[in-house]
Amino acid sequence: MFAVIKTGGKQYRVVADDKLKIDKVVGEPGTIIEFGEVLVVGGETPLLGSPLVAGATVAAEVLDQARGAKVIAFKKRRRKNSRRKRGHRQDYTLVRITEILTDGAKPNMTPPPRPERKPKPVVDTEVSDTDEGEAKPAAKKTAKKAAKKPAAKKAAKKPAAKSPAKAKAGKSKGKTKK
Repeated sequence: MFAVIKTGGKQYRVVADDKLKIDKVVGEPGTIIEFGEVLVVGGETPLLGSPLVAGATVAAEVLDQARGAKVIAFKKRRRKNSRRKRGHRQDYTLVRITEILTDGAKPNMTPPPRPERKPKPVVDTEVSDTDEGEAKPAAKKTAKKAAKKPAAKKAAKKPAAKSPAKAKAGKSKGKTKK
């Protein structure tokens, strides 16, 4: 059985256990909300509304309230040094459809039980005797670093420079003679 519902100015075709992102509706995660604007209920004997199906509702559980990705609106007028940049993030609600009801039936207000997830096994790691806040001795770190780096080489002495008059005569200032 499926239904077509209207919420937030949009229409959605839903089946039980579907997950939907819809425009924000009021509700804490875990609560059950009802959609009263049901346009079509399909199945063996489809019911078409004009515009709504009388007595039909769709129940959904709120899973999360969140915000969508940022959308950038950028406008520019060429050669006018005019530009405008705006960002927008739309709020949405993530819901799971729990029931499609007809003939004025009331929804079950307790959310269906979720299968429990087993926690991942914890891998044993070696624990030191020191507290988490204490720093480890710096001597070990420096010893390791010193072992990795080669010893600094001593600079060899350069031969004595020529007298300033001879040094100037040999240098040119970047200009060449033709």
